[in-house]
Amino acid sequence: MSSARYRTFVAVAHHGSLSAAARALGLSQPTISSQIATLERQSQVELFHRQGYRMSLSSAGHKLLSLAQKLIALESEADFFLRDSGKLHQGELKIGAVGPFHVIEMVAAYRAQHPGMQLSIRMGNSQQVLHDLERYTTDVAVLAGLYERPELVVREYARHAIILFAHVDHPFAQRAQVQMHELQGQPLLLREQGSTTRTAMESALQAAGVQPRRSLEIGSREAIREAVARGLGLGAVSEAEFIPDPRFRPVRIAGDPASTTTYVYCMAERRDSILISSFLAVI
Repeated sequence: MSSARYRTFVAVAHHGSLSAAARALGLSQPTISSQIATLERQSQVELFHRQGYRMSLSSAGHKLLSLAQKLIALESEADFFLRDSGKLHQGELKIGAVGPFHVIEMVAAYRAQHPGMQLSIRMGNSQQVLHDLERYTTDVAVLAGLYERPELVVREYARHAIILFAHVDHPFAQRAQVQMHELQGQPLLLREQGSTTRTAMESALQAAGVQPRRSLEIGSREAIREAVARGLGLGAVSEAEFIPDPRFRPVRIAGDPASTTTYVYCMAERRDSILISSFLAVI
């Protein structure tokens, strides 16, 4: 069966309509509709549920999606190998990441060794980045949390202490470090639920029996920085992600009781891929 039909099927599954898939693939809507109809007719399986213009995967469609994505990824890798003879002179590696800090240094190191390769970075939260990896939208993923699943290969990249940062007028701003117990009752600005920094910090506070005053829950690093700059509380951030600013000062927690770890992931069945193994070897 033509791989073009599988690409069409994946596009419709991702975009949820024939028209959106047609725009994404640069084809006409009748062509997309005909390919999906042919695929269903030949297999005698309903792959989509139709609700007006919207199309959602049936149970059979969900099963086919995983297989189709694997086929497309393998086809792309075979084309790359035949075109480049596995020499890494040209081709594209797609990376998913939750933040720019480590992934940019990874890309710089890889480009230094393989200057002919094209790299793209797709940013998102942890759930989105993992989803993209599992559906073969990306080749590798850079995440700050550990996800132990049999279908994933994971490698630790770096570990960093979580530090505080305080407005320049806060008493802590005049000190290089504070003890954990000194956070008792202090206004602490928190990221959203699911943030790896928040999870690590809350675990360390609980272990020490310390209860800060939770002044705000904020959903981005940039908003946390602005809240600290306006004196609304103390911020907490991975040491690697701290950006100096004249409005606040970094403050270490004695003993570094909380830390975050950056991991690099790929699908287990693709660990021997030329593209992926070359990236892992460099970083």
